[in-house]
Amino acid sequence: MSPYLELVGIQQQESFKVWSHGYPYETVRWHFHPEYELNYISHTSGRFYVGDRTGTFEPGQLMLIGPNLPHNWISEVPAGVSVPERCTVLQFSGKSIQGGIEAFPELGQLETLLTDAQRGILFSNEATAKAVPLLTALLDAKGFQRVYKFLALLEILAQDQGCTLLASPTFRPDTQGYQSSTINQVLAYLADHLQERLNESDLAQYAGMEASAFSRFFRRHTSLPFIQYLNRLRVNRACELLISSEQPVTDICYACGFNNLSNFNRQFLAQKSVPPSQFRRYYRLNADCEAAA
Repeated sequence: MSPYLELVGIQQQESFKVWSHGYPYETVRWHFHPEYELNYISHTSGRFYVGDRTGTFEPGQLMLIGPNLPHNWISEVPAGVSVPERCTVLQFSGKSIQGGIEAFPELGQLETLLTDAQRGILFSNEATAKAVPLLTALLDAKGFQRVYKFLALLEILAQDQGCTLLASPTFRPDTQGYQSSTINQVLAYLADHLQERLNESDLAQYAGMEASAFSRFFRRHTSLPFIQYLNRLRVNRACELLISSEQPVTDICYACGFNNLSNFNRQFLAQKSVPPSQFRRYYRLNADCEAAA
């Protein structure tokens, strides 16, 4: 089965993304992405799948997954039971780390860590015990402290002498093959054309399917109806523009593909719990407080 492409969406003003989620969750599926991913299991046990390796996981397990390496964690919980927090996830691009290494040669020790991550790394209990407090602290860290804790975390992982590589040495992700699968082509098309008028029938035609079949197909692979998934992508894009630009809210509304301001405000409020203008104001207030601290 071809893995699905996950659109990570690290914002332009950030070098990495850190968050936590429960189980079941929409990203819990056989998938890949170009970014590195550090995954800490805080609750539940089950089976993991990394490249051509499978095994069991339990609370307290920490793994680093390299770019485009297919992976999944499936928790063993009774049907109908939801777990509010299953794991903490940190995702970062190789480009940002390579840029740091070029600017600061002292970071060169991370090269081996990044190379080993292409097979997936399971860290030792000792390294995990040191790393997890920094990882969880990153959920709320701001400004310079965010970068400092991130690099300190990577240093601990790079020095772990008891780690285990997961996928076999001969395993190579078929990135071109993964990208050619229908659902991944559709998701990539959506990400590249958010500012345009998009509807489900047009995407069905793009995928070469009947509208009703495409609707079922899309929901099966993303766990969301088409319009809900599209609105989520557009609101996330709007957040990036609100933070990184001075564009008026109205201009951002249309730049992200919404056809009227009232719908944009409604969708934004439903997903972020604040209207767009207040989201921008809160972000800048927090940034000013960090700068003054």
